[in-house]
Amino acid sequence: MTELIKEPKSKFIKVCCSKCKNDQVIFGKPSTKVICTVCGKVLAEPSGGKGIIKARILEVLT
Repeated sequence: MTELIKEPKSKFIKVCCSKCKNDQVIFGKPSTKVICTVCGKVLAEPSGGKGIIKARILEVLT
């Protein structure tokens, strides 16, 4: 009997901070505010589902 493994609906996203240009990998559905590890600017905020991304998205990681 074969079992199908579902692919997750959420992804990790590589973003670039608009203030200090630091590249950082964040979760696409954050439950808390995500801040830049270098300058402290908010990169993403929770919204009950997909996060509100406030940085430039460079790449969606699979």
